[in-house]
Amino acid sequence: MYRIDAEVMIPGRGSPLSNATVVIDGDRISYAGPRDTAPAGEHPTVSVPVVMPGLWDCHVHFAGVRDGASTQEMMLTPAPLATVRAAKDAEVLLQAGFTSVRDLGGYGVHLAAAVAEGTLAGPSIYSANKVISQTGGHSDAHRLPYQSVSDPCRANGMQILADGVDECLKAVRLQLREGARVIKVCTSGGVVSELDDPYHRQFSDAELRAVVEEAGRAERAVAAHCHGKAGVLAAAAAGCTTIEHGSQIDEETAAAIKESGAVLVPTRTVFAALKASLGVLPPHWRDKVARLADEHLVSMQVALSAGVQLAAGTDLGLSRPGTPLSFGRNGEEFGHLVAAGMTPLQAIEAGTAAAPLTLGGQAPRSGLLEQGYDADVIALSANPVADISVLARPELVTHVWRKGKPVKQ
Repeated sequence: MYRIDAEVMIPGRGSPLSNATVVIDGDRISYAGPRDTAPAGEHPTVSVPVVMPGLWDCHVHFAGVRDGASTQEMMLTPAPLATVRAAKDAEVLLQAGFTSVRDLGGYGVHLAAAVAEGTLAGPSIYSANKVISQTGGHSDAHRLPYQSVSDPCRANGMQILADGVDECLKAVRLQLREGARVIKVCTSGGVVSELDDPYHRQFSDAELRAVVEEAGRAERAVAAHCHGKAGVLAAAAAGCTTIEHGSQIDEETAAAIKESGAVLVPTRTVFAALKASLGVLPPHWRDKVARLADEHLVSMQVALSAGVQLAAGTDLGLSRPGTPLSFGRNGEEFGHLVAAGMTPLQAIEAGTAAAPLTLGGQAPRSGLLEQGYDADVIALSANPVADISVLARPELVTHVWRKGKPVKQ
């Protein structure tokens, strides 16, 4: 058992509490509340300025690429090398205070197994394995031979092509066979793919329904990559659990998302990083980012005003340290959420208590400092409610407990 005495406890949902105590018993929280009513007992005790739930990043890619995040680069990087690189990224995330992540296309199913058995120090990983794309869609490697890209049993890369209802069903089943905890599908074009348009819708109604219904039989959430309005509306109508990015949301679109019960994961971090790097981006990326970046911020604000549920995610996935897209910068998303109109407490909730909603029926009891919840807990040397940028500075995360075990102290 561990006892954590904190000057301030941020529970994940609700107001902070001064002079609080959290008690960890095994892999669960057995108490979280005022210090003067905490259970007595001789336990190892840590005194910290701030304690809060471990952070979630609901959209990362354990792709293991270093020289660019293009689909082609992911396809051409050998899977063993990419997985080793991604293992290091998982360690970086954990040290930054992220105890849970959704890997929406990457080698996360393998990393999750290594974390579960104790081989790798990393967060709890809920992986989609490969992203389901139509031929010529966002996750197709447009410049590589179709014969190699379309092989569903290919080891390299993080995408699978599917056309028609039968292939969509098979694509979902193949991801489940690999151990996917969530299914990812592209309902619009994207930025890092060459030939498609982020405003254009992808997949038919019947194909999307097949993906969602097949995933639902296994109680798996479906994450929909979508930028343009048509793709967002299609994802909401099909019953997708989350809308990833949502770059073109107006009042009608926001109402449709809210009515469907979907969660928006806006991934503002990747837009801000790409916008700041326009001069060095490939031409086909540069034009798309220039069109989307400002519209995306307005879309976030419209969604917030409409009462759409948001969860924090970054879309980071580069295994080279020191770049705007590198792991370790994941905490910057909280600042972007505040800049879009959230209060610091609302932003923190988006990356803690609200984040498990992105897994639908597979959601763990995580993200709250409350009795019976997973003992995923972090301590900080400064208060992020007073300064949200604290969460973007891994050196200010002084302690991390994952499943009750100390992994940083």
